[in-house]
Amino acid sequence: MKSLLCARLSVREGLIMNAGANQTIRCTVNQCKYHEQAKNLCSLDAITVGTHEANPTQEQCTDCLSFEVK
Repeated sequence: MKSLLCARLSVREGLIMNAGANQTIRCTVNQCKYHEQAKNLCSLDAITVGTHEANPTQEQCTDCLSFEVK
């Protein structure tokens, strides 16, 4: 079973992207190089979610650490 939250991801580290969209990771960030435009899905097998806050209390405090700009 794949973990969507705790896997470290980076294409530079050799992890493989799906041939298409990952049906379990939804994404609307058009500026990300892993965004599947037509379906609003992610092409990565898994993502890493983190925070920029010391004590996150709202969804706005979290970040997709797998994001890479196109």
